[in-house]
Amino acid sequence: MVDEATKSTLAKIPLLKTKAGPRDGDLWIPRLKEEYQALIQYVQNNKESDNDWFRLESNKEGTRWFGKCWYIHELLKYEFDVEFDIPVTYPTTSPEIALPELDGKTAKMYRGGKICLTDHFKPLWARNVPRFGIAHAMALGLGPWLAVEIPDLIQRGVVTHKGSDQAKS
Repeated sequence: MVDEATKSTLAKIPLLKTKAGPRDGDLWIPRLKEEYQALIQYVQNNKESDNDWFRLESNKEGTRWFGKCWYIHELLKYEFDVEFDIPVTYPTTSPEIALPELDGKTAKMYRGGKICLTDHFKPLWARNVPRFGIAHAMALGLGPWLAVEIPDLIQRGVVTHKGSDQAKS
């Protein structure tokens, strides 16, 4: 089900150990530290392989995440806001990643711009609780979604490059 390139990417992202979410009080602190360490390693790996494609930051509590993600298509960079909240049942439940500006532009999206990860990603997440975290959600969820959906949206004219004269607002 997972190709060799994805397996290689995953092998380089540290697995998490602490099974805790935001409602677990002091246990959330070491989990959040593991999340940051995995994200830092994943971003570093991406930069080393010339595949840098997102920036994330969180609120102080680590419960709300936001940033930018981008996709390069035919040498043009398409950039989008990305956001998600950590679910109260995390890490049993994966985060629902949203690209608000694409809300309603593709069938593979829920209200609020939440990307559809039901068929492929959520079962994989469920089998890997608590080892998967935010970095894994980006690598196995948002990354593949962008790779499939953005070229299609561009081809259909739903998304246009912001630098072009006919860019949609």
